[in-house]
Amino acid sequence: MQFGVFDHMDDNGVPLGQQIEQRLQLIEAYEQYGFYAYHLAEHHGTPLGFAPSPSVFMAAVAQRTRRLRFGPLVYCLPLYHPLRLIEEVCMLDQMSGGRFELGVGRGVSPIEVGFFGADPDQGRRQFAEALAIIRQGLSSETLTSHGEFFDFEDVPMVMQPVQRPHPPLWYGVQDAGSIAWAAANDVNVVTLAPPERARTIADRYRAEWEALGKPADALPFVGVNRFLVLAETEAEAQQAAERAYRPWHRNLDWLWQRQGVPIPLVLPQELGPLQQHGVAFAGTPAQAREFIAEQIETTGANYFVCDVAFGDLTLEESLRTTELLGREVLPTFQTEGTMAAV
Repeated sequence: MQFGVFDHMDDNGVPLGQQIEQRLQLIEAYEQYGFYAYHLAEHHGTPLGFAPSPSVFMAAVAQRTRRLRFGPLVYCLPLYHPLRLIEEVCMLDQMSGGRFELGVGRGVSPIEVGFFGADPDQGRRQFAEALAIIRQGLSSETLTSHGEFFDFEDVPMVMQPVQRPHPPLWYGVQDAGSIAWAAANDVNVVTLAPPERARTIADRYRAEWEALGKPADALPFVGVNRFLVLAETEAEAQQAAERAYRPWHRNLDWLWQRQGVPIPLVLPQELGPLQQHGVAFAGTPAQAREFIAEQIETTGANYFVCDVAFGDLTLEESLRTTELLGREVLPTFQTEGTMAAV
């Protein structure tokens, strides 16, 4: 079992430059305490995402870490010219010595892609075409592609990534609808879905993988993402988590409310219902071990993604969760050969 971190990097109430520096300090701690990878969301025109250019932020991550893997979850492909993104991926993979994880998607918000003039109704087709181009460009010496949205003829691919044929692919899912595609293309997936729905996703992935005749020991990551806050006492963790979730939820809703558009991902305004549905946890390390063990059993996931910095959680509170996870929780689940805490 490997552990990762997911991050919206939403507005936490401190000056932006200070927030960026604090987040980089926190990412250094993720590496120190044995997390496998750091995954960063991409959002635009909203306080939900204060790292709207993932490549810029991850260039700093590449220099502040040595072992931690990292990448977007996800790049919103309709917002990128494929050639530009191919070159950025190559740079990030080279800068990090082959630690880049390539998350891709269409973008969950039609409002945000609309800011860039992209048509949400064309998003699915544009995503598929752009991804095919990016995969070809990362693994070939020249790029030729003639499609609905892009036209390339014999473009030299003078840069290459460290990882061949390209960095591992990632995709965010909420149901099993895209799992056949993910299994056919060796794509790692992560979901915020409650345990029962997450189990359906994991079971479908394994069934599709087996049907394709692919080896069980090569199964990609099928992950669940959960809000986590740890402290020495349950009361202290619960108080911090409940307080921080409220501004995170306001950040989530802010753009949708401003534009008068119904949000597609409806989450409760208070943390309690999320905890009841197994999507959030606040408590002690001992309780966290029980929670994670139950999540692994009920969901069938082989990758557990922690969201430990959200809302107005302070750097100290997120560092406390990270340290407690690294020292008292992760070693219980990590298998032989997994990077141990420093």
